[in-house]
Amino acid sequence: MNEIARYGLATIKRAYGDWTTQNLASWKKTLHDLAIQPIQQFAYTTGKNSTDSALIIDAMDMLHTAEVDGFCLVSSDSDFTRLATRLRESGKTVYGFGEKKTPKPFIAACDKFIFTEILKHEPEKQSPNQSSSPKLKTSLLTAIDAAAKDDGWASLSAVGQMISQADPSFDSRNYGSSKLSGLVQGLTYIECKAVQSSPDSVTKHIYIRRKT
Repeated sequence: MNEIARYGLATIKRAYGDWTTQNLASWKKTLHDLAIQPIQQFAYTTGKNSTDSALIIDAMDMLHTAEVDGFCLVSSDSDFTRLATRLRESGKTVYGFGEKKTPKPFIAACDKFIFTEILKHEPEKQSPNQSSSPKLKTSLLTAIDAAAKDDGWASLSAVGQMISQADPSFDSRNYGSSKLSGLVQGLTYIECKAVQSSPDSVTKHIYIRRKT
């Protein structure tokens, strides 16, 4: 819920499941503390979670009747891929939350996707592992090339926006940095500079470019 608050105000909060089962009993206090409404859905059949259908139906009802700007879908299930796509087709922003095992189609269907693993603790300062480093470098340099002016400098905010559009799951916390500005400053292939918005302003904008 703290993460959701970064993007907007959660006006409708619902959790779907068969709350008569023992494995969901531990959620009772959390639901009360966060004022989340539990939506009861009995498991009428074996082998298929019927809560998926209940969530999808309610989301579509809210799309047409509630005054909301976006939806947060907390699941690692690819069954919600079409729902996310449909909501975005109607002009709504969709934030996805799920574990790193979440299938790529669902991740790609969201405007932004946040891995729940990075919400469990504050990010530690660490270098990206070898498998993620090439992906990070490619994403950053591609975005810099697209956003750069004639002098090669690109606004960090524009670069971040382009990366997120290409990869909704991109988050600097996945690489051990709480902010994108802190992440790029530690990379050997990127040069950074801070520019004041005006001579009398204390506000500074960060620009980056390929290091030559």
